[in-house]
Amino acid sequence: MKILDLVKNCARIGISGHENPDGDCVGSCCGLALFLRKALPSAQVDVFLESFPEALMRNIPGAESILFSIPADAKKYDAFIVLDSMPDRIGEAARLYEEAALKINIDHHKTNPGCGDAFYVDEDASSACELVLEVIDDSLVNRDIAQALYVGIVTDTGVFQYSNTKESTMRTAGRLMSYGFDHTAVIREVFFERTFLQGRMLGLSLVRSELLMDGKCIFCVLDGETIAEYGASRKDLDRISSQLLLTEGVDCAVFLHETDPGIWRGSFRSSNIVDVARTASLFKGGGHTRAAGCTIRSEIGEAVKILKEDIKAQLLAAGIE
Repeated sequence: MKILDLVKNCARIGISGHENPDGDCVGSCCGLALFLRKALPSAQVDVFLESFPEALMRNIPGAESILFSIPADAKKYDAFIVLDSMPDRIGEAARLYEEAALKINIDHHKTNPGCGDAFYVDEDASSACELVLEVIDDSLVNRDIAQALYVGIVTDTGVFQYSNTKESTMRTAGRLMSYGFDHTAVIREVFFERTFLQGRMLGLSLVRSELLMDGKCIFCVLDGETIAEYGASRKDLDRISSQLLLTEGVDCAVFLHETDPGIWRGSFRSSNIVDVARTASLFKGGGHTRAAGCTIRSEIGEAVKILKEDIKAQLLAAGIE
C-alpha cells in the first residue's frame, strides 16, 4: 500500500487511533498527518485523539494540532484513516470514520482482521509507526516526521526490549535517527521520566499489588476514590503495568484502574507465556501477545475473577502449576 495512491484526490482527510492513546498511536497519527500535509498542501488533514501524557505532547511533532473533541457540525471526510486500532476502538471518532467516503485501516495488532475499503495489517511489525513509514514516500520524510515515528517505535518496543523488536526494527530506528533529532532526550522523557505524582502512584500500585499463581502473576486494582484521594488522573497511571512486570519471577502483570464510576481500564503485560491479547479479548479489548488492554464495564469483582481464571488456565496449559 502507498497512501498517496489512495488519497491523492481527497480534499478532507481525517485520522484517528485507539482510545487511551499511547506513543505508537499518537506518533503514527502525527507522523502520517505531517506527511500528508506536506504531500498534499491544499488538503485539510485533521487528527482526532483522546488526551495523552504531556511527555508525548512535548516530544511528538504535530501533536499540538490534534483535536481532542469532535465539532458538532463536523463535515464528512473524503477519507478517514484509522491507525494502530480497529475502527470500533477509536471512541467518538468512529462516527467520522463510518461517514467517510473512503475508509482506510493500518494496524499491527493480530486481533485486527483488517477493516474498511483499504487496509494494511502486519502483526509482525513492531508498531503502527513502522507501517506508516512503509506506506509514505521516503523523499518527503523530514526530521519532524522521523521523530514522530521514532517515538512510536521506542514506546511499543519498550526501548527495543520487547519480543516484537527485530533486526528490521533496529534498522528502521537507525534510519529515523539519521534525520538528526535528539533521540536520547526522546527516550529519556517519553519512556523513563516520571512526574513526582506519577512516581507516587507507581509506589502506591506496588504497595497495593498482590502476587498470585506462585509468583507468576502480579495484580493491582485501584478504584476511583483512591485515585481521586491522591489528586491523580489517567495520565498519572501511565506505564504502571510495564513496571509491575519487572518484578522478579513474574510472567504476567495486570493493572486495573477506575476511570469513571463503574468503568475500569485494564492494562496487561507479559514476558513469555501468557497471551494477554487473548485475556483482553474477554472484555472486547485487544492488542499484542505481550501487551494489551481493554475497558471493563461489568461488575469489577466478577471481572477480576474472569481475568484470573484465564491467566491461570494459560499458565497451567504451559505446564506451570
